[in-house]
Amino acid sequence: MDDAIEAQDRRARLRERLLHLALYRWWRQSIVAPIDHQAVVARIVEDSGWSGRFAFMTMMSAGIAVLGLLLSSPAVVIGAMLISPLMNPILGFGFSLALFDFVELRRSLKALAIGAFAAVAFTALIVTISPLQAPTSEIVARTRPNLFDLAVALFAALAGTYAIIRGRGETIVGVAIATALMPPLAVVGYGIATWNAPVGMGALALFVTNFITIALSATAMARFYGFGHHLSSRQTWTQTVILLLVFVAMAIPLGISLNRIGREAVAVTQARTLLTERFGAKARVTQLDLDFTAEPIVVRAVVITPQDAMQKTAPLQKAMAVQLGRPVRLSLDQVLLGAGADALAAQREELRRAGEVSTQETQRATEIAQLVALIAGLKPDDVTVDRDHHRATAAATPLPGAGIETYRMLETRAAQRAGDWTVAIVPPQGPLPEIGFADNVDTLDARATEAIAASIWAAKRWNIGALGVPGLTTGTAPAKPNLTQRRALAIAEQLRRAGVGASAAPAAGQRFTLVPAPVLP
Repeated sequence: MDDAIEAQDRRARLRERLLHLALYRWWRQSIVAPIDHQAVVARIVEDSGWSGRFAFMTMMSAGIAVLGLLLSSPAVVIGAMLISPLMNPILGFGFSLALFDFVELRRSLKALAIGAFAAVAFTALIVTISPLQAPTSEIVARTRPNLFDLAVALFAALAGTYAIIRGRGETIVGVAIATALMPPLAVVGYGIATWNAPVGMGALALFVTNFITIALSATAMARFYGFGHHLSSRQTWTQTVILLLVFVAMAIPLGISLNRIGREAVAVTQARTLLTERFGAKARVTQLDLDFTAEPIVVRAVVITPQDAMQKTAPLQKAMAVQLGRPVRLSLDQVLLGAGADALAAQREELRRAGEVSTQETQRATEIAQLVALIAGLKPDDVTVDRDHHRATAAATPLPGAGIETYRMLETRAAQRAGDWTVAIVPPQGPLPEIGFADNVDTLDARATEAIAASIWAAKRWNIGALGVPGLTTGTAPAKPNLTQRRALAIAEQLRRAGVGASAAPAAGQRFTLVPAPVLP
């Protein structure tokens, strides 16, 4: 009996070995053999290093990308992706890892590092001299990497590596668009130029996500198609463990981001469900927006409902706060239909209103552009209009004799006439208003407070994170500050309350003029 079982086990192991051998032969003959490995490696090595062409195309791609981001133009951003050469050194890195060719690995990394640094520096320079520095929807969209970004980079990298290996390199254009390597680097440059660390760090995380995912995917595909030396079992397992650890290390922070986004999506679903239940099947929730950055959460909703199903806002707000488990401020707009109207009538009204709203939004955006252009002394085409967020931004034309207070007043006037739109007028670079004190007085009067407010406004419009305060001491404050130091401390306190940093600057008499950059005495 035992001999029969043992013989059966031997036959099973033999069949398993024969199956493995057959699969190995099929893999060698059908997958590996048709590939001209030397030609593929030569092509990748040729394109993955640093060269004059690589430098020029990187700089041009970076310039196009940052301009597209500042103008919030997806078409221009896509154009930057098309000419970006950053995919080549990343694929070179991935193949060199599969081949354990550390010379080529260093060469590819050097090209990528220099190219990335040049792109960031060039975009930071463009943003610094650009009159448009307000964050646009295209910029914000590249500051929150998540697991979906990891998945996009993974699938695109697999497709691109397959195309390179199989001799269909034209597919690499689509891969460059999907992985979007250059726009995140341009946003990093934007973050550096505007002293906006969250934006810069978020974009850098997205670039690193794409880079590592593409490189590791290229390594895996290269090994599958037979690229690489004959490694020992120890080396193969070491490589596999390293790849898994890197993917896990990447997935943890991205998973946290995805968890946050998932919770926000659940909250939107809960809010919509609550409104649908309260208004009934005959009503339609046509618009629902939740602002999670506000405290409490701001919920804006538009509901088309029959008159007999209309609801009061206060009870709905209370119920929604219970449903979401957080304080809520509900802004509810109810479009009333005739009594007894059914769901079909609500749907027709929704379609009619959608057409009207689109036309009205277009007309309103044109009116706002014309209004801001008139006040800022520009052409309407020079005004950046963000219809999704109801925001208009313009760099004002220098006016003879106009100071910061004048441009701030112009923005206030435009904002009053713009209604629910946000207007931002960026003043020309110039001296900030003087802050005067009465003799032997270190308290801020109304005029001094207004001058500080104007300086803070200008700093935010210029995206400056700190202002230099004359007479402010560095390090530990003196035990008994003199009059100048007390005045500087009073000004610095106002800046900090407004979220603007304060640094030391040389004192200059009884009047204080802030400077738009940290200046050391």
